[in-house]
Amino acid sequence: MTISAKDVQKIRKETGLGVMDIKKALEEAKGDKKKTLKILAESAGEKMEKRAGRATEQGKIGAYVHNEGKSACLVEVNCETDFVAKNEDFTNFIKELTLQVISMKPKDVKELLKQDFIKDSSKTIGDLLKEIIAKTGENIVIKRFVVYQVGE
Repeated sequence: MTISAKDVQKIRKETGLGVMDIKKALEEAKGDKKKTLKILAESAGEKMEKRAGRATEQGKIGAYVHNEGKSACLVEVNCETDFVAKNEDFTNFIKELTLQVISMKPKDVKELLKQDFIKDSSKTIGDLLKEIIAKTGENIVIKRFVVYQVGE
């Protein structure tokens, strides 16, 4: 099976992963996109485990105010470098987390990671975390969050 540059670019646009990683996964999956994405997800998990010990002393706090100011949340996400903290993908990840937290109100980070992503139930928040780690090449940690509700 011949892997075209268009095949690689489609998956790269969707995942943001490296061209060579995508090409290798496409070859292993014999061009099957679904199998390729599964291989890439497994690879991202392995990379995540390797990076888990790295210090995460940079990051951002995301905020979201909902229902005309009747509820709000703050989410702290840490990464290794200020460069990644300023990255658009990292910023978008935090925005998605704030929407998830305000909508689903998990008890803690552990529960949050297990929740289905509200915009795509085929993925969990843990899967999104693996994806952003694979894209940035850094250890990223959802440190904490808090939800405020008027009257509570």
